[in-house]
Amino acid sequence: MAPEVSTEALIFACNEDDLTDGENLRLDADGGIAVFRVDGEFFATSDSCSHEKWSLGEEGELEGHEVLCTLHMARFDVRTGAPLCFPAVLALKKYRTVVTDGRVYIAPNEG
Repeated sequence: MAPEVSTEALIFACNEDDLTDGENLRLDADGGIAVFRVDGEFFATSDSCSHEKWSLGEEGELEGHEVLCTLHMARFDVRTGAPLCFPAVLALKKYRTVVTDGRVYIAPNEG
């Protein structure tokens, strides 16, 4: 049995079944958060590409653990937020995700 998790300080992102592998979404919380599902795991980063303000949750294309910014083709690792190619040189903020009782939450203040 999984340990009980307090969700008081967490942001509800979606139900676990709302995203299938390879899908992403945008949350209007903490300045915008992108949530990604890869191989059954959930990852979250700041939503805006660090090169130009373009939504990765709405417009980004997820390929494995990489999200492609479709504006200028920058790529980021969704596990770490690290930029993988030019023109992006700054990392995205990374958020911890918590899955409990079929719900996905984001820890906004931990990164």
